[in-house]
Order: sequence, then C-alpha cells, then structure tokens
Amino acid sequence: MTHASIVGWGKCLPPGVLSNDDLATFLDTSDEWVMTRTGIRTRRISHVSLGEMATVAAKRALACAGLAGRDLGLIVVGTTSYDDQCPNQASGLQRALGADGCAAMDVNTACTSFLYGLSTATAMIRTGVVRTALVVGAELISPFMDWRNRDVAVLFGDGAAAVVLQASERDEGLQLEKLGCYGEAREILRIHGMGGAYANQGRVLGDTSWQFEGQEIFKKAVAGMSLACEDVLSRAGLTADDIDLVVPHQANQRIIEFVAKRAGVPMERVYVNVQRYGNMSAATVPVALCEALEEGRIRPGARLLMPAFGGGLTFCAHLVRWGERTTPLDTSDAELPPCERSGLQLVHDLMVRKTRGAAVPTHDA
Repeated sequence: MTHASIVGWGKCLPPGVLSNDDLATFLDTSDEWVMTRTGIRTRRISHVSLGEMATVAAKRALACAGLAGRDLGLIVVGTTSYDDQCPNQASGLQRALGADGCAAMDVNTACTSFLYGLSTATAMIRTGVVRTALVVGAELISPFMDWRNRDVAVLFGDGAAAVVLQASERDEGLQLEKLGCYGEAREILRIHGMGGAYANQGRVLGDTSWQFEGQEIFKKAVAGMSLACEDVLSRAGLTADDIDLVVPHQANQRIIEFVAKRAGVPMERVYVNVQRYGNMSAATVPVALCEALEEGRIRPGARLLMPAFGGGLTFCAHLVRWGERTTPLDTSDAELPPCERSGLQLVHDLMVRKTRGAAVPTHDA
C-alpha cells in the first residue's frame, strides 16, 4: 500500500507583534482580561500579502525535504483569506516556487483548511494521482478584522506553514481521519463583508462585521473535536495512552484543555502555542507542528493526534504516524522583507485605510 510520508515542514511568521497591552490602547480590554478568557498574550500582524507568507513557508518546507518546486505534482493551499479568489491562491504559489505545470487547488473550510488539505493530498498520493504534494495552511486575517469588536479582535493573528508529502511504502503519514460539519450552526460564526453576497453593495473593502457567538462556538468546538478524536482512536484500535502528542487547532486555551480532558490525554502531551500567536485559523496546526519538531517534542515513529474546528462549523481529527526524520535535510534563505512598523502601527494603518476607503490591491505572489 502506498502511504504519504511527511518529509518536509516550514513556517513563516511575520515580525509584527501585537500584544494585549497594545489592544488595550484602542479597545476596552486588558492583558488579564484576554489571558483569563483565551490564554492569548500576543499575535502576529503581517506587513505582506498572504502569498508572500505562503511562499516563504513553502520554500522552507521544500528545503527541509531536500526538494525543489519542480518536484511537486500538487499544491493545496488551505485558507479563508485569499489574496484573490480568481485566480486561486495555489496557482500564484505554483508560479512563485517554479512548480510549472503541477496541479494547484485551494481548500476553504476555515480553521480546518490545512487538515482537510492534508486529507486531500494524502488521498491523491494513495491513489497514484501524484507522488509529491505541498500542503499549506495560511491566513492573513488582520485586513478583514473588525478592530472595533473586542470579542474577535483579541483572538486572531496572521501566519503560514507548510508540509511536503511524498509517496512511500513505509507505514507513516496520515493514518486515519474524521471529517465533519455542523452545517445547521453555520450562522454562529459569520464574517459579514467577505464574499460575493457583499459585492457591489457600496461597502469599503475589508470593512467587516463579525457574527461570533462565543459560547455556542465553544460548545460546538469541544463537541466536534471530541467526537472526531473518539472516532479516530476507536477505528484505529488505540487509546489515549497510545498518543505521543496532540497537536490541536490553537483557538483558545480553554477549548484545548476541554478537548484534551475528554480525549483522556494529559496536558503535558498536548502542544500549545496559542499564547504566542492567537488563532491563525488554517495556519495554527501546521505552525504548531513545526514548532513541536523544533522543540524536540516529536520523536521518530510518534503517533500524533490533530483535532480542529472552524467556521461552517467544520470539525475534524487526524491521526498521523511520524517518520524517522525529525530534522531538516536543508534550509532555505527565503525571508520576508523587513518591516520597521510595529504590530500596533500596522493595525492603526488598517483602521485608517478602512475609514478612508481602500482601493483594491494588486498581487504578484
């Protein structure tokens, strides 16, 4: 049987840091208020496009795998915050990587987009459609944020990460997954202002209002992720004791703790970095995966459980068997351009642009 080994990984986090104290300069909040409710202390604000972040993350993942763009047969970009909807995000990444002619597609299931993309690419490798794939989770949420709304402005940040999959006879990579969606509850998390329903309505680009019913989202998130974890472990014939590390979607510290408790996994075997980056939507799981590897939290042959939920309300859990290699084969010199503005200054720029009315940008990446 053909498997899809994870042979490369890389992340890209913009340098602009926005702290809770920064948010308190224009919102009725405080570091204590945010930390108590979410576990988040800082998040990143990007000074570049989604495509630029995704390109740096992808180049680092390819170098880690010892591969080049021309070796790819498929690129899957998981995101909700496209630079453009047409042409798709993945085609721009194909061009930036020199991956001429390879298949290129986007997946949008909100925060679960990277993991749904992992399922998609793994299936194509298993069935022989392609042999090597790049899966990216990336979000540029800050331009779409309603910075007047404390309930959401404290939660989200920007970032990107990627993995490279390659066909292998070794029994590693994605083993099992459970994908699902509470479609009847989709209205509890809606971003008004993104999408065709708002086209030609006289609305300023990026001027959004968020419908975010926090308590109901919390309940559905815990229920969906817990259900998916239970399903995957049951079908695999495993228990919580067999899981070496849980790498969950980083939305909220309390959600992570509730899901871990229901799964029966102690927090010392759960990777958490939500305090540093907040909720980067589709980027949270791959960024956490990269950092867990950097910190030596993933051993050769480790079993990983990756649960997530997102707008829609989608949910999932993925069981991954890690391979033998936990260090990069090579490194990339790809870097974002420098930025002299702080995270707070970048947010102020976004708020001013929305007030004045923003022109539609153009993108090369």
